Amino acid sequence: MKLQIRLLGSMELRVDDQVVTPGAAKRQAVLAGLAMEANQSVSLQRLADMVWADIPPASAVANLRSHAAGLRRELGDRLVARPNAYQLRLSPHELDVTEFHRLAGEGRALLAAADPAGAVRTLTAALAYWRGASGDGLPRGTVLDSRWASLDEQRLQVFEELAEARLAAGEHGQLLPQLRVHLAAHPLRERAWGQLMLALYRCGDVPAALTVYRDARAILDEELGIEPGEELANLHRAMLDRASELAYTPPAAPVTTTTVPVAAPPGDAPTPAPWPAGSVGWTVPRELPADLVTFVGRARETAEVVTALGGTAPATVVVTGAFGSGKTALAVRAAHTLARDFPDGQVFVDLGHQRAVTPGEVLARVLRALGVAPADVPENTDERAGWFRSLVAGRRLLLVVDGVTRAAQVRPLLPAGPGPALLVVGQTRLSSLDGVQRVTLRPLGAAEARDLLGTLAGPQRLLADATATAELVRLCAGSVLALRIAGMRLAARPGRSVEALIGQLTDGREQLDLLDYEDLSVRASLAAVVAAVRAEDEVAGQLLVLLGAAPDAPLQLDRAARQLGVSASRLRRALDDLVDAHLVHRDEPGRYRLPGLVREYAAELTAVPPVAAHPLTGWRVDPLAA
Repeated sequence: MKLQIRLLGSMELRVDDQVVTPGAAKRQAVLAGLAMEANQSVSLQRLADMVWADIPPASAVANLRSHAAGLRRELGDRLVARPNAYQLRLSPHELDVTEFHRLAGEGRALLAAADPAGAVRTLTAALAYWRGASGDGLPRGTVLDSRWASLDEQRLQVFEELAEARLAAGEHGQLLPQLRVHLAAHPLRERAWGQLMLALYRCGDVPAALTVYRDARAILDEELGIEPGEELANLHRAMLDRASELAYTPPAAPVTTTTVPVAAPPGDAPTPAPWPAGSVGWTVPRELPADLVTFVGRARETAEVVTALGGTAPATVVVTGAFGSGKTALAVRAAHTLARDFPDGQVFVDLGHQRAVTPGEVLARVLRALGVAPADVPENTDERAGWFRSLVAGRRLLLVVDGVTRAAQVRPLLPAGPGPALLVVGQTRLSSLDGVQRVTLRPLGAAEARDLLGTLAGPQRLLADATATAELVRLCAGSVLALRIAGMRLAARPGRSVEALIGQLTDGREQLDLLDYEDLSVRASLAAVVAAVRAEDEVAGQLLVLLGAAPDAPLQLDRAARQLGVSASRLRRALDDLVDAHLVHRDEPGRYRLPGLVREYAAELTAVPPVAAHPLTGWRVDPLAA
């Protein structure tokens, strides 16, 4: 049995990669307590202290045995009964708390060994396990509350250790926004104040650095009645003196273009390979888009991508999931985390969900990014693929390809040997690609959704209207895109309540209109996905319209096949295509449903009169035909 227990945020239990609800809050607290003391016998008395905040009831032992019996149905022989105690058997990698501690320790060791790049990579991976406050949503009790408080404090410490590593790696400019957000939430952290001062100083903004010291001093005096500690005060004096030891000396700039002769290297060593013809300049591409400061959650998935691509063996990862689930943001975050492992460059290609983009066009785009002059790109796709393999052989190059709709578009880019790595973002699993690791993004949980809204609109604003916030989270249905747009709308209108936005979103005529902000649009994102599905399978597109006409009615395959004029087996293939594209959910065999926002979009499609083709899809389907 494969288990995964996540406590760094709201509790999550996965059994054989399926999310399982452990039961009511008290049962979840029992599981949390056993997981926190995994592989040890936990007495019934200690479990009772964990589960109940005050004096346990007389029925506590009976209740605990009942909860244990319920958990055993999910956990099997992993939950062992002892005399007046229980023991949960876990491997270290099965609990996010253990993995966080392991990576944090490794990161500290790397920082102490003067390897800031390695420390940044490892500490970033450690923090990626966090999805919110530890134990979020579990019953309050003295024993577990102390554990959660300790973990939350460790999270802050690791963030500041990461900031120290990033300063040592010369990332002072990129670090500024994260430090400001950190201090806005935790204004009494002297170490972080000093890090913000040093980052500003190294960016050349000495007045701002000195102003930060003044702000820190005022806050510490107002909140605690104390002066800044010796370390912060010494840093301030050193800045006033323009002390030379505060300056950052960057490493020598890498040479971005080299010329490699046509002659092959001696012997049979393939690393790096000669260029395919004459001599070609190797341009070190740095094409990754900016990382999102407000990236929230996805700890396990980010860690999976980073781990899979971080080694030297050839590797390919496909990130898939529903529209607007944050696939691109996760890929960009993982790619930035990995960038130091790929000194020969990072190439980013966005296919825009365009099925018409050919493998040859993708290869041409990558070859140009690697320094091949447009006039020198071969005409033949196979020749382009050969050039590409020769250029990247043995080189530490990361390729990120977004918006992929067909496996054929990226098949020529699959690494043929050690060195390069490929990260693919697609709406479907691209199942015909062999030997790849797939990471599927599911809708954000409620706690992560609230965290994302809070980073955009402000956590206090959401706390002031908790009921409306919960409804907003529900309406956004776990879509990162919808949540981001909703948060931006709230941020742009500080005087508008969350409840007022809910009132507009619950008007079906306006929901997708409101989930459109500047260059972000739920409707446009769905339209691109639907168009790609339709280009692959016209019947699937027609079926989506049909489902939108009666989203609550059970799907009758034979009747739907007659309406669309196809066989039942052909309809099943179309239905599978919609499931693969995450436009339809299969709850159990024979039962299907449209996710919330897809439902709204499909309803818009069915609203078009059947006598006219829909302007976005071109379909002429009468959804009400018998």
